Amino acid sequence: MKIFTSRKAYYLYNPDTLNYDRVIPSYKDRSLIVLGHLSTGIAFGLLTFFAMMYLIDSPMEAELRKENKLLQTQYEILSLRLESASDVLEDLQQRDENLYRAIFQTESIPESVRKSGFGGSDRYEHLLELSNSDLVISTTQRMDILRKQLYIQSNSLEQLIIAGKDLEERSKCVPAIQPISNKDLNHTASGYGMRIDPIYRVPRMHYGMDFSAKVGTDIYATGDGVVTYAAWRQGYGNCIMIDHGYGYETLYGHMSKYKARVGQKVKRGQIIGEVGNTGKSVGPHLHYEVLVNGIHHDPSKYYYMDLTPEEYDRMLQLAENHGQVMD
Repeated sequence: MKIFTSRKAYYLYNPDTLNYDRVIPSYKDRSLIVLGHLSTGIAFGLLTFFAMMYLIDSPMEAELRKENKLLQTQYEILSLRLESASDVLEDLQQRDENLYRAIFQTESIPESVRKSGFGGSDRYEHLLELSNSDLVISTTQRMDILRKQLYIQSNSLEQLIIAGKDLEERSKCVPAIQPISNKDLNHTASGYGMRIDPIYRVPRMHYGMDFSAKVGTDIYATGDGVVTYAAWRQGYGNCIMIDHGYGYETLYGHMSKYKARVGQKVKRGQIIGEVGNTGKSVGPHLHYEVLVNGIHHDPSKYYYMDLTPEEYDRMLQLAENHGQVMD
């Protein structure tokens, strides 16, 4: 039984002699003892090292962790600002679409164009390796979409600026008066809409407005423009068409005489012909049509420079009360 040891020897109790026998360890024994102590120290050192690595940040790691947290906070703030900017842009888009474009009568920008995104699923693939990649990719996507929408809105505003500068010229060209002198409204015959055909006696769409008047009554251009047609036309008889630009056209049918020729520029209120009874007609009158981008519109919407609100209401009542047209 070992009792104690020293660096060079140790003692064992001998039960036979009842004495302690001195034992001097061999070189091998001493080497094993040293190696044991060394291994224990190395193991303890390694455990301490790895514990410090994983549990305690180095100054550099602490600084990087701090910077990472700061970047994440900045991205979150940027995301909130992007959301606020998107709300402002959406409000501007609504004003553009529902107010400014209505005032300047410009074509609408489709929602699919305003809200279009970016193609390609690998556009943000290089960001996947970053820490907080979801936040970074989401913020980058929103920035890209916002930038594209701002570009579209910028172009839209440039179009509106041009339209605004052109508004004075446009206002001269838009049809805005009655085609014959009709202040007392006594010449209002029939309006736009479904009417009884005077010859075939069946309901049909009447795409214009009829004004009864004596043969030879002056007919006026309702807006500035260029005469594009002045000849006989099936159903309309002697007919003149004027291109006012900006998508507006007007037609004047059943005339007895032309006072304008094809290619001639005319001004609003200029005499272009006289009332007649030519073509498919049951009596002297003027048939008047307004087309916008090739589509027929109710001409009564285009007398705002010629009638007071009260006169306009009365004219609509007169036009509606006549179920039969004159052509």
